[in-house]
Amino acid sequence: MIRWFPTGFLPRLPLTFRTCRKHLSQVEEESVSHSVFKVLQHYYQKKLKLAIIGQSLFGQEVYSSLRKQGHKVVGVFTVPDKDGKADPLAVAAEKDGTPLFKFPRWRNKGQPLPEVVDAYKSVGAELNVMPFCSQFIPMNVIDHPKHGSIIYHPSILPLHRGASAINWTLIHGDEKAGFTVFWADDGLDTGPILLQRECAVEPDDTVDTLYNRFLFPEGIKAMVESVQLIADGKAPRIPQPEEGASYEGIQRKSNARVDLAQPAKAIHNWIRGHDKVPGAWALIGGQSVTFYGSSMLSGSVPAGQPLEIEGASQPGIISKNGLVLFGNDGKALLVKNLQFEDGKMIPASKYFSSGENSSVELTNEEKQMAEEIRNIWKAILSNVPAIVDTTDFFKSGAASMDVVRLVEEVKQKCAGVQLQNEDVYMATTFQDFIQIFVRKLRGEDQEEELTIDYATKEVNNMTVKMPYQCFINGKFEDAEDGKTYSTINPTDGSVICKVSYAAVGDVDRAVAAAKEAFDNGPWGRMNPRDRGSLLYKLKAAPGKPAFIDCTRVSAGRSKSLHRSAFQKKKNCSLAGMLADLMEEHQEELATIESIDSGAVYTLALKTHVGMSIQTFRYFAGWCDKIQGKTIPINQARPNRNLTFTKKEPLGVCAIVIPWNYPLMMLAWKSAACLAAGNTLVLKPAQVTPLTALKFAELSVKAGIPKGVINILPGSGGMVGQRLSDHPDIRKLGFTGSTPVGKQIMKSCALSNLKKVSLELGGKSPLIIFSDCDMDKAVRMGMSSVFFNKGENCIAAGRLFVEESIHDEYIRRVVEEIMKMKIGDPLDRSTDHGPQNHKAHLDKLLEYCEIGVKEGATLVYGGKQVDRPGFFMQPTVFTDVEDHMFIAKEESFGPVMVVSKFRNGDVDGVLQRANDTEYGLASGVFTRDINKAMYVSEQLEAGTVFVNTYNKTDVASPFGGFKQSGFGKDLGEDALSEYLKTKAVTVEY
Repeated sequence: MIRWFPTGFLPRLPLTFRTCRKHLSQVEEESVSHSVFKVLQHYYQKKLKLAIIGQSLFGQEVYSSLRKQGHKVVGVFTVPDKDGKADPLAVAAEKDGTPLFKFPRWRNKGQPLPEVVDAYKSVGAELNVMPFCSQFIPMNVIDHPKHGSIIYHPSILPLHRGASAINWTLIHGDEKAGFTVFWADDGLDTGPILLQRECAVEPDDTVDTLYNRFLFPEGIKAMVESVQLIADGKAPRIPQPEEGASYEGIQRKSNARVDLAQPAKAIHNWIRGHDKVPGAWALIGGQSVTFYGSSMLSGSVPAGQPLEIEGASQPGIISKNGLVLFGNDGKALLVKNLQFEDGKMIPASKYFSSGENSSVELTNEEKQMAEEIRNIWKAILSNVPAIVDTTDFFKSGAASMDVVRLVEEVKQKCAGVQLQNEDVYMATTFQDFIQIFVRKLRGEDQEEELTIDYATKEVNNMTVKMPYQCFINGKFEDAEDGKTYSTINPTDGSVICKVSYAAVGDVDRAVAAAKEAFDNGPWGRMNPRDRGSLLYKLKAAPGKPAFIDCTRVSAGRSKSLHRSAFQKKKNCSLAGMLADLMEEHQEELATIESIDSGAVYTLALKTHVGMSIQTFRYFAGWCDKIQGKTIPINQARPNRNLTFTKKEPLGVCAIVIPWNYPLMMLAWKSAACLAAGNTLVLKPAQVTPLTALKFAELSVKAGIPKGVINILPGSGGMVGQRLSDHPDIRKLGFTGSTPVGKQIMKSCALSNLKKVSLELGGKSPLIIFSDCDMDKAVRMGMSSVFFNKGENCIAAGRLFVEESIHDEYIRRVVEEIMKMKIGDPLDRSTDHGPQNHKAHLDKLLEYCEIGVKEGATLVYGGKQVDRPGFFMQPTVFTDVEDHMFIAKEESFGPVMVVSKFRNGDVDGVLQRANDTEYGLASGVFTRDINKAMYVSEQLEAGTVFVNTYNKTDVASPFGGFKQSGFGKDLGEDALSEYLKTKAVTVEY
C-alpha cells in the first residue's frame, strides 16, 4: 500500500559519510561531556523499543545513532543481499547481534504475507522507524506498534509527494530543499508532519551535493530527535495541507528527454535534476546523448565549433570548457560531460575529437607509428585474431594493468608524447586511440584551459575560493574512486568542504606525471636561471596576460578558467612573481589557513604565509648558484687529469608535510626541491589540505609546467605509504612524528633505498637562569610554549627554571596567561585559537590528566574551553620530576612543563636537559655571555636559541639530532637534501 522511496532512485552515498558520522559523534560527545548533569539527564530520558525498516548507509547511520542514544532496536528489517553483498544496515545489525530480517517483499498481489507480518510482530516494537524504506509496507505493520510508524521523506511536504522528491526539487528550480519526518498513513506521503528542516538550493546543486551537504547529516539528527520527541510524549502531529501539495512520479530514462525550447535556467534545472540518475538526454546526429555536469554560464560565451541539437533554439557550441547550450531566452549553460548510447562517456569539449567526428589525416610517418601501436595492441590482446579499427580494448578482455602496459609501451616507442592512462579509457577502440595519440603527438592538447571547481566561503570580509580536488599533471580532478572526506573548521567543528581522498592509483598517476615532467618535459631541460625566474618571476609573452581568468562566482560555488603561460623563449617579459602571486593572495591564503588549521589570522598572515613567500624568494635566488668543484688529483704522467664535481637533481621527490604549519612546511621543503631542479608529489596533512591546493592553483598561474608539482590530499596510511614504497621516487622529505618517521625510513629502504630527510618529534629544553632579563624570559618563555597554540615542532617542551626565581617566574607567567584572549582566530585581537582538530584536543586533555595523576602540580588550565570548537586552555604544570610522562613526552600543545634546578648547578641542569632521545631545538636565558656560550655548546640539539626563541630564518638551516631526525630545511644546507654529487675525471 505504501512505497516510500524506490531503490533505483536512492542517491549515491559515498563511503565518506563514515567520516561524517565520526564528526557527528564527536560533536555529540563534546556536548554530552560538558557536565555530569547533562550525562545523567541524557541517560534517564525515556527510551523506546524500535523496529528499523529500510536500507542504505542512511538507514545504518540512523540505526547506530538511535542505539547510541540508548533506544533498544528489537529488529531490523531490510532487503536481501545483492550480488552476495549485504545492505549497510544489515551489516551493522548483524555485527551488533540485533535480530535481522531480509524480506524480498512484504506483500503479494496487494495482500500482506502472513509469515512476514508474523515475523515482524514477534519482535514487539513500540515504534517503526523507516529511513529510506524502498518497499511496500502493509498498513497492519504500519499501525501495529503502540506509537505507529515514522518515515523520512526528502522534501518539504506536502511539496513533491512521491518517489523522486530530491530530483523534482531541482527540476522545478525550488529555492528551498529539505526533508520531512512524518507519521505514516494509508496515503502516499500524506500523513501528519512531525518535524521538518530546510536549506537553500545553490545554483549548481545536484542530487548528490544536496544529499551530502544537508539531507544526509541533518536527516540523521532529525530522525533521532523525532524518536526522542515520541518517547517523551512531545511529538506533534501536524496535518498536511492540500494547498501547495504536488505529486510527481518516478523519473525514467524514457521520459527524461530535455525540452530545449525553454529558458536556459529551466534546461539547467532539468539536467541537474537528472544527474546522475536517470540522465537527461537529447538527440544529436540521430542518436541520444546524455548530459552530465550542468552549470549556468555567465559572462561571454567561449568560442568553439557549432553543434546541431534536435529541438534547440540555436546550435550548441563545443568549446574548450564543454558544451554550451542556449535557452530560448538567449541565456546559456555549460555541460561538462556527454554519454553516448553505447555507454561511452567523454568530456563534452572532446565531442569533435571522438568517434567518426575525430578523424584526422595521418602523415606517412604517423601511419608507420600507428602500425607499430597496432602490434602493441596485438601483443596485449593475444586472444584477438586481428586488430582492426573497431577493436575495443576492454571488450576484448583488457584489464587495468593492460592499460598501464599499453601507455608505457607507446611512450617507449615515441618518447615525449604526453599519453596518460585516462586516454585509453576515453578512447577504447583502436581508431579512437590512434586519433588521440596523433593529436598528442602533434601537441594539439598542450594549451588546454584549466578548469577549477571551487568551494567558496564568505568569511573574514572576503570571498575565499578553495580548490578541493587532487592536483595531478597540471589538472584538478577527483580521486580515482571518487571518494571524498570532510575538512573541519576547528573554531566551531563545522565542515568547510569535501576534499578528494586520493587512492593508490592517484599516487601512481601523480608520480608518473612527475617522472615524465622530469625526464621529458621542459622542466628537466630548463636552464637553471630560467627555472629560478619561474619560481621567482612569472613569464608571459609580450603584450599578453599571464593567464586568462574567467571566474564565475555563484552563491556557493564558482569555476575559474585560466591558461598556463609557460613560454620557452628566454626574452619573455617579466610579468609577475610566484612569490608575488602568493603575496597578492596573502589575505586569502591566511584566511584559508585560519579556518582550516585554527591559526590566529594575524600569525597566519605574518608567519604561515609571510615566511612561505620569503622561502620561495630565497630559494629562487639559489637556482643558478648551485655549483660543483674542481679537485686536484694525483696525475699519472705523461697524461694530465681534470676532476670536477656536478650537483644534479635527484628526480621525482615526495614530500609529506604536517598539519601545524600547512603552507609554511610546504614552502620549506618544496622551494628547495624545485630550486634544485626536481619534480615533486606532495601530500598535505589530511586535516589541513586547503592551502596546499590553493598553492597548486597559483603554481599554474605562475607558469610552472604541468607535472612538476602534484598534490594529493588523503591519508598517510594510503598515500604516504605508497609514496614511501614507490620505486620511481628518489627522495622523500617528511615532517611529522618519530614513530611515523621510522616507518617511512624502513619503507624507503626496503623499496628502492631512496634518500630520506626527517624532521620529527621534539622535547626541546629551555633553561632559564636567575641572572636572566626576567621580563624577556617571561615573554619569550610563553612564546616558546604557546606560539601557534603550542602546535610548534620546536616548542619548549620543558622549562628548567633556577630555584631562586622559580616562584616569581610562575606567578608572572600565570598573570600573563590570564590576559590572553581565547577566541575566533579571525578576530584580530585574539591571542589563542583552537587546536587543530578534535583528536589532538582529546590527546592534550589526556596528557594533562596523566600529569595530574603522576603528581605534577597543575597551576593553571588543563581543560577544554567551554565554547564550541576545539579550544584548549593554556596550561602550566610545576613540580615536574624527570621520570614523569609529561617530562619525557611531547605534548605538541599549549602545555608549559616546568621543573626547578638548584641554584648555580649548570652542569646538572645540562645533564637533565640532554636526558632525552629528542634533539630538535633548545634555549637558554642568561646575561652571562660565558655561561650562554658554554650551555649552547653542551646542548644536544640542532638549534640553540640564546635570549630569544622561535627565531627561524629562511637562510638558517633547520633540523634535529637523535630521534628528532636528520637532514635540513632552509638555508644552503637544504639544497643538499635534494641534490646528488657526480664526480667526473677526464684524462687529456
